[in-house]
Amino acid sequence: MPSRLPSLTGLRFWAALLVVLYHLSRKVGGLPVLDPLAWYGRSGVTFFFVLSGFVLAWTYGGSPVPAGAFARRRFARIWPLHVLSTVLSLGADAAIGTALPVAATLWSLLLAHPWARATVYGGNPASWSLGAEAWFYLLFPLLLRLLAPRRRAWLPVAAVCAALGPALWAAGPLLPADPTVRGWLLDYLPLTRTPQFVLGVAVGLAVRQGLLPRVRLGAAAAAVAGWHLLLAPWHAAVPDALWWGPYSASQLVPAGLFAALLVAAAQRDAAGAPPRPAGGRGLAGRAAVRLGEWSYAWYLVHEIGIRCWLAELGRPAPGAAALAVWLLLAGGSLAVAAGLYRWVERPCERLLRGSPRRPGGNAAAPLPARAVRVGRQRRRAAAGQASVEPSRLT
Repeated sequence: MPSRLPSLTGLRFWAALLVVLYHLSRKVGGLPVLDPLAWYGRSGVTFFFVLSGFVLAWTYGGSPVPAGAFARRRFARIWPLHVLSTVLSLGADAAIGTALPVAATLWSLLLAHPWARATVYGGNPASWSLGAEAWFYLLFPLLLRLLAPRRRAWLPVAAVCAALGPALWAAGPLLPADPTVRGWLLDYLPLTRTPQFVLGVAVGLAVRQGLLPRVRLGAAAAAVAGWHLLLAPWHAAVPDALWWGPYSASQLVPAGLFAALLVAAAQRDAAGAPPRPAGGRGLAGRAAVRLGEWSYAWYLVHEIGIRCWLAELGRPAPGAAALAVWLLLAGGSLAVAAGLYRWVERPCERLLRGSPRRPGGNAAAPLPARAVRVGRQRRRAAAGQASVEPSRLT
């Protein structure tokens, strides 16, 4: 069984792109064709919640780690860049004269802000999903202990979790009529998002053990694309403020489609799909993996740039001017994300995780020559590939 699934890292970039286009569409606007298609791109967050559960199950399903070690690894993954992006967001607010949400920011730094409607946008608004991820990380050791030994439960659990999203959306009439309250309950509250994470865990365990039939990557990708295309005419027919509109449905309904896409990509990697004739490897190629590695930082910083642009220059005219602003803001924030990944995210993660001590307790003892050669070979083989560690963009 391969230890790495580079195609999943490649998919991370496309999910992050959905979120970036969503914010550009909602806040900058002005593109007649792309604008309606990107209007519900926030469903990329749903993808990341399913992905997080999937990769955690793939990573730890065969060799669980103590809860303390697991928590330290996850803290090292997400918290340093979360703190930096929060500081950048507050700095942007101060520069453009926006009130600083001090109390909400404190809850944000503790990753507890999505549990209350008043604090969900605390600090860096994009970080609300990290609060949900923190909740998932608390659940995961217990969830793995319950599910891992029970192979017959994996597929029924996955089916129930995939159905819970549409069921929650259909329960709209039972929720408060205020769209802001209903939106928080359905879209931000971590409890509502938990089935998406559990779906990823159950499916990841099933794929790890080869219990699922082969899913074609092209068919799964076409199903996801078809769902997003359907949202455009749905939006034209039903306002977002109504419970049967596509806003909450775009985030609650497609988790099963995203799970199928992850299954197809993971099965392709596990089967060792050969390079394509053109010389690339699609989602598993070096460029795709590198973009996926930048996606967490991109997710956290892109909205800050949009906010500053609108405060200083306002919305551009529709058409070519809007397209230029979209490209500038998306490309500029991606370049910033690349720098943050190289000089902040990875170094801080290595520092906080620490280097494991070698057997015998002598951390300075030299390794045998053969071990050195093997280590070098593994590092060369890993170049350009993605770690199977869970997605940090959620």
